[in-house]
Amino acid sequence: MVRCAIYTRKSSEEGLEQSFNSLDAQREACEAYVASQKAEGWIVLPRMYDDGGFSGGTMERPALRQLLADVEAKLIDTVVVYKVDRLTRALGDFAKIVEVFDTVGASFVSVTQSFNTTTSMGRLTLNMLLSFAQFEREVTSERIRDKIAASKAKGMWMGGRPPLGYEVRDRKLEIVEAEAQTVQHIFERYVQLGSVLEVGEELAAAGITAKRHVSATGNVTGGGVLGRGALYHLLQNRLYRGEISHKGIIYPGQHAAIIDEDLWDKVQELLAENRVERAVRSDAAAPSLLAGLVRDEDGIPLTPSHANKKGRRYRYYVSHDLIAGRKDVGGNGDSGPKRRRSSARRIPATDLEAIVERRITQLLGDASAMDTLIAPRARDVEERRALVARSIDLAHRWPSLSPAEKIASLHQLVKEIVVISDAVSITIRSDAILALARGDADPHPHDDGETFNLLVPATLKRVGMEMRHLVDAPQAHQNRKPDHSLLRLLARAQRFRDLILEGDGTSITELAAASAVTPSYFTRIVRLGFLAPEITKAILDGDQPIELSALQLSLARLPMDWSEQRRSLGFR
Repeated sequence: MVRCAIYTRKSSEEGLEQSFNSLDAQREACEAYVASQKAEGWIVLPRMYDDGGFSGGTMERPALRQLLADVEAKLIDTVVVYKVDRLTRALGDFAKIVEVFDTVGASFVSVTQSFNTTTSMGRLTLNMLLSFAQFEREVTSERIRDKIAASKAKGMWMGGRPPLGYEVRDRKLEIVEAEAQTVQHIFERYVQLGSVLEVGEELAAAGITAKRHVSATGNVTGGGVLGRGALYHLLQNRLYRGEISHKGIIYPGQHAAIIDEDLWDKVQELLAENRVERAVRSDAAAPSLLAGLVRDEDGIPLTPSHANKKGRRYRYYVSHDLIAGRKDVGGNGDSGPKRRRSSARRIPATDLEAIVERRITQLLGDASAMDTLIAPRARDVEERRALVARSIDLAHRWPSLSPAEKIASLHQLVKEIVVISDAVSITIRSDAILALARGDADPHPHDDGETFNLLVPATLKRVGMEMRHLVDAPQAHQNRKPDHSLLRLLARAQRFRDLILEGDGTSITELAAASAVTPSYFTRIVRLGFLAPEITKAILDGDQPIELSALQLSLARLPMDWSEQRRSLGFR
């Protein structure tokens, strides 16, 4: 006896309500095929494995999951389908399914295509067929995406739930006067109050709610209180300007606008100002430009921190787990695997910020790169040239921007920054490039759009005995400030050298006592007064190797030859 399970699938729910639908037709054909094999002992199992309204491009189908579970439980000998693409349209998924079948010795039959998965030729034929099925699905998806893009470029409404103020009539957005007055009121009150929170509270008190939606099946959604997120979305929705947005590109819509240009501009300007105020406190002397964007290679956020030493303020980005006092990564409480952190992550903020700012301004100032990014998103050639010119101008103006303006631009443009052992990875939102060039502020950029990575070679290096790391990049030296510890050490060495060169016959022991140091310390430090001039100049300019600390220099055994000194201290 060969126990046969029949699997059927239909991508859409259309027509499933009919008394005899596509699933019934598939099952009838499969039952007829099994009946023709009755002499071989084939029988149809009574359980039905039907997936109505599920795509063949995913394995997340309830009937398919149950089918595979029953195959693994050895309750099924053969799976029968009408066509192989009913089972799956993805080649990778098919390989997984066949692997499950092979494990328990089950077979697979397609009624309209003669296949036997137990032979190599049968698998080759199946793989070829599924490759074409997957190709067909991908081409269909591309056609749909292209059709949506072309329709939106013409300003057409492409479906979905209409926002407050509109309803769909004959596949077009039409204004609902009562709702449009509510939208106008929300925009005007935000300009007057300057706070989304206050606007939301006022709307709730007045009983003004979100738009109610009733589906074709009678399901009611919406109609609740307009929350903070919904209000932010409403205040930035370009549909109210009579426009259609698609992947960052704005097109004139075929529907009427509810909000005029003057009110829209006031609201967008106020949103941008409020976002900057939230991102940067007005009393911050040196705000952290990358707060909320940075994490380390273990996926742990880097939190802004600072330390005060002798009246000087030092800013860092510190791994959050180090602040919390944890030394292990992973695990849940006392259970679960844990691994030791390879090293601490305490990175000077100025170093990391300089690397990120430099790479982003390089991108914005690269006409060829910007043209490649902007060309598919610009309305026409004229706008394309203008936006490239604006991005280059922004790169030139970047050093003169205020911290608040830099933070606003960085948070709009950058999705995340990851500091790894040998590089800094900056993930950029593609659509934000266009918005930034246009001057559009987006307080809440979306993370579901296209992105690309900028990888900056960099090395985390331990400095002396301190538990901190610096980011060193090829161009970082030119913007580094001199190390005050090294400067103090050189100044002391010069003073000790001058005492000896005065030549009044005073011994080293007496000179050390007069300088309130031990003779051994005096002897070690005075040698630094005879460093190679190039080394001294590099330290004064802050261009020494990044790992060279005052402690390391004071303990170094320096050769007399200047070129050997450079080599031993790690100078290029």
